[in-house]
Amino acid sequence: MAVTAALVKELREMTGAGMMDCKKALEATAGDMDKAVEFLREKGLAAAAKKAGRIAAEGLVSAKVEGNRAVIAEVNSETDFVAKNADFQTYVAEVVDQAMNTEATDINAFLAEPWTLDPSLTVEQKLSSMIAVIGEKLSIRRFAKVEGDAVVAYIHGGGRIGVLVEAKTEAGSDPAVTEALKNVAMQIAALRPRYISRAEVSADFQAKETEILRAQIMNDPKEARKPEKVINGMIQGRIAKEMKEFCLVDQIYVKAEDGKQTVGQYLEQVSKAVGSKLTVTKFIRYETGEGIEKREDDFAAEVAKQMGM
Repeated sequence: MAVTAALVKELREMTGAGMMDCKKALEATAGDMDKAVEFLREKGLAAAAKKAGRIAAEGLVSAKVEGNRAVIAEVNSETDFVAKNADFQTYVAEVVDQAMNTEATDINAFLAEPWTLDPSLTVEQKLSSMIAVIGEKLSIRRFAKVEGDAVVAYIHGGGRIGVLVEAKTEAGSDPAVTEALKNVAMQIAALRPRYISRAEVSADFQAKETEILRAQIMNDPKEARKPEKVINGMIQGRIAKEMKEFCLVDQIYVKAEDGKQTVGQYLEQVSKAVGSKLTVTKFIRYETGEGIEKREDDFAAEVAKQMGM
């Protein structure tokens, strides 16, 4: 069968692959559309393998709320240029939809399940095909879900940071509750709390902090000469200060007019207004690429190398 422009266009629309890749696939399969699609899938897998050693530390965090459920996912790319690509953004939204309905509890199980929009592919195979289309290493790094009386999702910086907040309340449908939780989500995005309250802080964590703070004091000759009772008081004071930074409800509420109101006090204020106690029971904060060692490239040197300079 002759490979026509119409066939190439149809294959491109079906797969999202490049024009020349579609032409080569059709030529290699004598114009058989099904075999050409398979050919491109195989090529996508090969392309993914070649890019496996690259570092994908950019990308997007995206989230979605459906009723009293919410999901968040991080999909990484190699460059922030790809994060602004419409095809990539659409794909990330599809990953979030997939995660909303998955029964998988870890990323490996998630990658192995059928891709909802095309059950002939697994999530991992769809990822590989997107790598071929985008031309960079991509990675579905993580996802998480929450479900409660009230839930909100907040995305900051166009997808650089994402937050989910789950809360317990009998006034879950009250707009004031949604507004309050959105404000709390913004707080979490900005100030990075580790815990909701001090009740969540383990004894091991406090013991480790005590050990670190004591070492800092003993390494200062002036401080080390102080009585043990004073040193213990200093340590407890510093831990108390840290708890105000680490624990969400102890943090100063960023929108507090007096600069003194804590998040916990703000939630108490909202609780009185809606007639039901509002308690944050869980939060999840994702920041794109956090914890991934990013490659530092000398862009000018790379361009010069490619130009043979």
